[in-house]
Amino acid sequence: MIRATLAALAIATLTLPAAAESFIKKGTTEFTVTLNGETCKIARDQNNENTINAAYATTSRGMPQPINLGHGIETLGELEFIDYMVKAQGDETIIVIDSRTENWHRNLRIPCTVNVPYTLLNDDPDIAAFSIQDYFGVEENDDGTLNFDNAKTIVAYCNGYWCGQTPGMFVRAKYSLINLGYPPEKLKYYRGGMQAWTSLGLSVEGKLK
Repeated sequence: MIRATLAALAIATLTLPAAAESFIKKGTTEFTVTLNGETCKIARDQNNENTINAAYATTSRGMPQPINLGHGIETLGELEFIDYMVKAQGDETIIVIDSRTENWHRNLRIPCTVNVPYTLLNDDPDIAAFSIQDYFGVEENDDGTLNFDNAKTIVAYCNGYWCGQTPGMFVRAKYSLINLGYPPEKLKYYRGGMQAWTSLGLSVEGKLK
């Protein structure tokens, strides 16, 4: 009886079905986007045993960020963030950015995103004004004020739920986008950031893959 049971278990083990595909959303296991002159494939790593990358596994840093940053700013989940990535391919009024400092972006990032460090808005009003003109389609009026008529929709992320870099860029820095007069409806905050992105095994670029 024992031998028969073991034999049955061996056969069952040999005939186990292959692991199910990891879906991003119903019917989609991967997609490709072309942004900023780069073509990137986004998929979920089905063999990723350590789902949260080690760079984002420490939970003691920072502090939990609010779901709602206020002022009418929209908070996004992964699917909404991905939808903006796809839309941005054919819409130059949308920019998908990594708001973290350069070293964070260089080490690991969501593919095809542009690095615009939040620190550009920290201290110097001239650097802040120049930066948002350079990256975000803001123009300067003849009287020196900023014109946001053609401002881009900014879709931004940082390290995760505990990271204050995107909140800093949007609302907390001395010359934050809101303080400079940026239209809040054009600010989109992916709160989960790299921690949530890597926890789902979604594709990344950089040295710490």
